[in-house]
Amino acid sequence: MEIGTFLSILLYIAGIVLLVILIIVGIKLINILDKVDRVMDDVDEKVHSFDHAITTFSKAADGLASISNSLVFGVTSTISKIFHKKTKEEED
Repeated sequence: MEIGTFLSILLYIAGIVLLVILIIVGIKLINILDKVDRVMDDVDEKVHSFDHAITTFSKAADGLASISNSLVFGVTSTISKIFHKKTKEEED
């Protein structure tokens, strides 16, 4: 057997082995991507369930903030009226 034919047979065998290895790695990568997709779907469901709770807490916080703003406005306006009455009485 000549060296040229021996090297070509060796290259064909190496190519077939590499092709089989790449097919196996590709199948394993597809399985890994399927698992990652399932995990991402689970995480997405969990995030959407927390979105409702966060929205509820946000609305409650906004309501409390508006109530406290109203109370602060009422107190400050009452105090300013008292001080303005005293200044008007002193001017008269």
